[in-house]
Amino acid sequence: MRPRVEEVRIQGLGVIDEAVLVLSPGFTVLTGETGAGKTMVVTGLGLLFGGRADPARVRPGTDKATVEGTLVVDPAGRVAQQVQDLGGEVEDGELIISRTVSAEGRSRAWLGGRTVPVGTLTYLAEDLVAVHGQMDQQRLLQPGRQRAALDRYAGDELVKPLRAYEQAYKRHKQVADQLAELTAKARERAQEADLLRFGLQEVEQADPRQGEEDELREEEERLSHADSLRSAAETAHRALLGDPMSVEQEMQDAVTLVGQARTAVEAVRDFDPALAGIADRLAEAGYLLSDVATELAAYAESVEADPMRLAVVQERRAVLTHLIRKYGQDTGVVLDWAARASQRVAELEGDDERIGELAREHEELTGRLTELAAELTRIRAAAAERFGQAVTEELTALAMPHARVVVAMTVGDFGPHGVDEVELRMSPHPASPPLPLNKGASGGELSRVMLAIEVVFAGADPVPTFVFDEVDAGVGGKAAVEIGRRLARLARTAQVIVVTHLPQVAAFADQHLVVEKASDGSVVRSGVLALDKDGRARELSRMLAGLEDSELGRAHAEELLSIAAADKA
Repeated sequence: MRPRVEEVRIQGLGVIDEAVLVLSPGFTVLTGETGAGKTMVVTGLGLLFGGRADPARVRPGTDKATVEGTLVVDPAGRVAQQVQDLGGEVEDGELIISRTVSAEGRSRAWLGGRTVPVGTLTYLAEDLVAVHGQMDQQRLLQPGRQRAALDRYAGDELVKPLRAYEQAYKRHKQVADQLAELTAKARERAQEADLLRFGLQEVEQADPRQGEEDELREEEERLSHADSLRSAAETAHRALLGDPMSVEQEMQDAVTLVGQARTAVEAVRDFDPALAGIADRLAEAGYLLSDVATELAAYAESVEADPMRLAVVQERRAVLTHLIRKYGQDTGVVLDWAARASQRVAELEGDDERIGELAREHEELTGRLTELAAELTRIRAAAAERFGQAVTEELTALAMPHARVVVAMTVGDFGPHGVDEVELRMSPHPASPPLPLNKGASGGELSRVMLAIEVVFAGADPVPTFVFDEVDAGVGGKAAVEIGRRLARLARTAQVIVVTHLPQVAAFADQHLVVEKASDGSVVRSGVLALDKDGRARELSRMLAGLEDSELGRAHAEELLSIAAADKA
C-alpha cells in the first residue's frame, strides 16, 4: 500500500481562517477565485512536510498558523518504521503530522504525537511528497535525485550490475581506508616497534624473576648489617649459656640460673602437686633456652661480612629498579609487559605483509569496479537517451514544441553508485544550448517540465504524492487539455493534487475542491468545499465564462467533463 495524504486541516494561514481538505487517492484539483487562498493550500502542504516557515503568512489577528495532516500508511511499511524509530506512533494505519508557525516566527513540528525537529519532516517528505511550485525547491533539481530517478527509469537491466557494483565499492572503500591508515602510520609503527624492541632487549638482558626484588632487598639488609647481627647473636648466646673462655663468674648465665631454680623446686615437689607443675615448666624452659642458645651460636657462625656479595646484590637491585621504573610496579608486572610487547611487535612486523595483501586486493577491486562502472554507464546512457526523447515528446504536447530535454552524463571518480554524474538539462529552443533545469526554464515552464518528467517517471519514482501549483501558467486550449490528460495519467500510480485556473485541467480530476471566500466587513475568510457533479459543472462554467449560470458556459463545461471521463475510461 502506497502512503497518501487523506486529510489536511489549515487554521490561520494567509486568507484561510479555517479549512479542511479531504483528499482523493487519485487526482484532486483545487480551484477558486483569485485571492481565495488556493496557493495557501499548497503552502500549507509545504509546511506540513518541512517547508520554510514565513511568519508573514500567519493570518492577521491570530497568534499562529496551524497545519495538521492525516496520512494513510502501511503499518508494516518503511514510513511507519521510520516514524517508530523517531519515537512516534502510527495508529490503525494513520499517521498524524502537525506544524505550527507563530506570528513571531517560531515553528514547531509533531510527528505521530511526538515533538520533532522541522528537519525531520523534510527528511521524511523525501519519500512521501514532491511539491512542484514556482517558489519551491524542486526535488528533481537535486543531482542525486536525478541519478536515482534515472536508475529507476532504467529498470531491471540496471539492478543486478548496480548491486554488484555497490558491494564491490563497499569492500573497495574498506580496503582503501585500511591501506591508507597503515601506510600513513608506517613511520609511527616503525618507531613503536623500535621502542618495544629496545625495551624487550633490556628485559631479556636483565632476565628478572618474579619476586626477585623482595629476595634481594632482604639479602642486602642482612649483608649491610652483618657485624651487628653477629654481635647481637653472640651477646644473646652468652646471656643464655655464658662464655666458657671467661674467667669472670660474677654474672651467671640464664640456663644456669633456670637450672638452679629447677633444682630447688625439684627437691620439694613431692610435698605439693602445684609446685610439681612449676618444676615441669622450669624443666621445659631450660630445654628451650638451651635450644635457642644452640641456634644463636650457629647463626653467629653463619653470618659473615661479604662486601663483594653486597656490591653484586646492590648492582642487581639497581638493574631491577630501572626496569620497574620504566615498565611496571614490580618484576611480575615487568614480565607481563614484556609478553604484551612481544605480541605487539609481532603484530607490527606483520603489518608490512598486511599492506602487501591489501595493495593486491585493492588493485583487483579497482579493476572490478572499472568493469562494473563501465557497464552501469552503458545502461544509463541508453536509458538517458530514451528518457530525453520521451520528455521532449511530452513537452511538445504541453505547448513547449521547441523545448528539448537531455540527460547530461559526466564521468567522475568512483562513488557509491558508480562514476556517473547525472544532470537533467533543457534548451527552450533549438538555438539555445542545454542548461540545468533551474536555469533553462522559467517558473511556469519549469512546472510543465516537472510534469512531463513525472509522467515519464510514473511508476519508476516511488514518491506517492505529487503537488503541482501553477503547472498551467501561460497555457490554454489544446495544451491545457493535454496537461489535464497527463495529470490524470500520473494519478493512475500516485496521488496528485493540483491548483489550477484552467477548466480543461480541472475536468480530468477525480475530485474537485473549490476554495471559497466570503467578505465579512474587512475580514476575508476562506473555506474548502468538495463539489458534486452539478457543482463541478457550475465551477467549470465560472472558470470558462466567468458566470456560473451561463447556459453556454455550462454546456461547454459538461462537454469538457464528458470528454475527460471518456478519455480516462
